[in-house]
This record gives sequence, structure tokens and C-alpha cells, in this order.
Amino acid sequence: MKSTILVAAMALAGVAIPAQAQMRTDPAVIAEQKAAIAKLDKLRGEWRGTATITGPGGTIKLVQTERAGPMLDGTVMVVEGRGTDEAGKLVFNAFAVIAYDAATDQYAMTSWTDGRSGKFPFAVTDKGFDWSVPLPNGATIQYSATLADGKWVEVGSYVGQGMPPVEFAKLDVQRIGDTDWPGAGFVPPTP
Repeated sequence: MKSTILVAAMALAGVAIPAQAQMRTDPAVIAEQKAAIAKLDKLRGEWRGTATITGPGGTIKLVQTERAGPMLDGTVMVVEGRGTDEAGKLVFNAFAVIAYDAATDQYAMTSWTDGRSGKFPFAVTDKGFDWSVPLPNGATIQYSATLADGKWVEVGSYVGQGMPPVEFAKLDVQRIGDTDWPGAGFVPPTP
């Protein structure tokens, strides 16, 4: 009775109460999400190498580091990328969350970098993964990653309508070790 009164009072006060907050997800759905994210296990760990980006101002080469690990009991994968210039100054930083929606049987990646964010189509492939950014002009930026033998190579290409792909970015990193990120360092429930 008290919970019904509390919910009614919150509704009258204009507090949004999402339906998901009132029930737990079906364990079969969670198992399906974990299985889908487990297909990205080769991505887990710490990585170091280079990133090369070509734009209107020329080509820049960065020392690139990546770290990736599961969260939410293995139902999502989080990734952070950092690129530094020759002087060691951070010039690129990105964060992404890869998730699988069991209802639609689709992956998606939500990412943030340089004041921008978005949710993008993502696909696990036999060689690694692909993701893309649709552009307002009808073109697409496509990324294709290969994960094999401790090496992660990801190529970014601009694909305009009726044009062949133009490569503009390449990530080439080696796995340098395991990481307990982001699961480690959580706040314990008791002091």
C-alpha cells in the first residue's frame, strides 16, 4: 500500500517513473546480451600503437592507446581511446559503450569525443567489427576493425554517394596486457 501511495505521489508531483525501474529484466534477455558482448572478448585489455589521420590540413600521426572492458555484469563493453602528439600532449580522447539489444537483435555503439556524441550502427564480424556514421549529405563514414593475434587494426573511410571509399584514418595498436578497467575501483557498499 505504501509503495502505491509513493508512486501516486511521485506521479502527481510530475516525477517520471520509467516502467523499467519497476521490474527486473528477464534473465534470458540478460544471458543473450552477455553472449552477444562476449563475441567482443578479443577487444578486452590495454592496447598501444599509432593512429594516422588525414584531413584538409594534412596528415597527423598520434601515439594511440586504448583500453576496453565489460561493465554491467558483462552486458556492455566500454572502450576509451587516447591519442597524444610527439610532445605527449593529449589531442584525442574518445569514450564508447557497445551494447546489444535482444529485442531488435542489433548492436549499437554510443560514443563521445571532442564535444560530440551519437549512437551508431555496430556489427560484430568474423574478423572483428564494423561501425558507421551516417552524414547529413548522404555520405557515410565507415570503420572496419580487424582483431587478430593481439593486433587491432581499424580503418576509417569516407564513402560518398557514387564514389569509391577514401581512407582517412588508421588505428594500428598491439595488445599490451590485461586490464581490470572499468570494473575495478568501484565504491564498496560498506566503509
